[in-house]
Amino acid sequence: MEIVIKASQFILSLSLLIVLHELGHFIPAKLFKTRVEKFYLFFDYKFSLLKKKVGDTVYGIGWIPLGGYVKIAGMIDESMDTEQLKQPAKPWEFRSKPAWQRLIIMLGGVIVNFVLGIFIYIMLMWAYGEKFLPNDDINAKDGIWIQDSLAMNLGLQTGDKILTVDGEKIRKFRGITLAFINGEKVTIDRQGKIIEKNLPVDFISKLLDRRKNDEGPIVSARIPFMIAEIPDDSQNASANLKPKDIIVSVNEIPTKYYDQVESELKKNKGQSISITIKRNNELLQVPIKVSANGKLGVFGTRLKLDDLEKLGYYKLADFNYSFSEAIPAGWNKSVKTLTDYIKQLKKIFNPSTGAYKGLGGFISIGKIFPSTWSWQAFWEITAFLSIMLGFMNLLPIPALDGGHVVFTLWEMITGKKPGDKFLEYAQITGFILLIALLLFANGNDIFRLFN
Repeated sequence: MEIVIKASQFILSLSLLIVLHELGHFIPAKLFKTRVEKFYLFFDYKFSLLKKKVGDTVYGIGWIPLGGYVKIAGMIDESMDTEQLKQPAKPWEFRSKPAWQRLIIMLGGVIVNFVLGIFIYIMLMWAYGEKFLPNDDINAKDGIWIQDSLAMNLGLQTGDKILTVDGEKIRKFRGITLAFINGEKVTIDRQGKIIEKNLPVDFISKLLDRRKNDEGPIVSARIPFMIAEIPDDSQNASANLKPKDIIVSVNEIPTKYYDQVESELKKNKGQSISITIKRNNELLQVPIKVSANGKLGVFGTRLKLDDLEKLGYYKLADFNYSFSEAIPAGWNKSVKTLTDYIKQLKKIFNPSTGAYKGLGGFISIGKIFPSTWSWQAFWEITAFLSIMLGFMNLLPIPALDGGHVVFTLWEMITGKKPGDKFLEYAQITGFILLIALLLFANGNDIFRLFN
């Protein structure tokens, strides 16, 4: 059922983005009286699932869910239909239109992607606001919790306070991993001493490798040791312990956090000691036995941020925006999303980072959708994908909108229009590059599935 929900969200989001992107080409083409022969969601090689001709345009749904297209008369596009170019140009054809009109038609799709992404982020800010754990609150308390081997190898320690990455202050605690992915240098406060550490060039590669072992987050917020369950075979099964008890001291040594409890238990391996628990605002001393490997023999609770706030450990930032306030907030979110994506893309094209190993196709995109239906998550992911697709389509690669834009700008600057044969060969080259990239990305997905 989870797969069905994820797939449904993915297909709905993809379909929405494709239709609106192609509509961005379709509308200016119609405004400039350019004939649009086809408007398709998905590709229709050999046959269509559904099609209907209205006026000069055939509207349809193809069977290959790799995108969509509009076929504009007199333009070399992904259909590679060059027969009409052998005939004299007609007034309604793309090639007959002034360069500035052709430029607007080609930019229409990416403009829609960017506008859509910004609009969705604005509406999300207005409808849901923002609620997050500020990194400043972590720093104001007792710093981070390090359990991850990669973080340890970076030289991070429990109690460190992450101040900046590449000189930029971290606003949201959950944004630290992304900041590490995009960054090169992290500045930390360790017991009042400011330390700078260089992030390894292959940090992304190491991050991808650790995910194979399904490790947790690189850095975590420090949490209390709250008992979730006492197994029947535990050495402390008969001790006065109950679910939701919070351990506040071990052998009379205060233990505010989970990591402190673990540390004190390891010091008392194989011994019988006393711990203090907090139960419904009452403090109780409980005799317990520590195993030979320094364990209590109970399961700890994975506390949510709301629970931590109720317990008084952290204070979450909670912003509610009026519509006028949501506009700059949504804009800033869009800019941050785009700049972060560009930074990641640069690292993908740098082989030494190993970021190319994380490149994914449709399976990877589908996985980012939640396993339960959430409109908030759906629109957040759709906004991100819209901005991502807008930027990708703007890259100066033949067969993408950006390639056509480059050729049109060249014509406008030099006054010389590239020949039809050149455009045809450029389109073929770009198409081959895109297919290779598509195969590589989806091949990565398949490889990861089997590993």
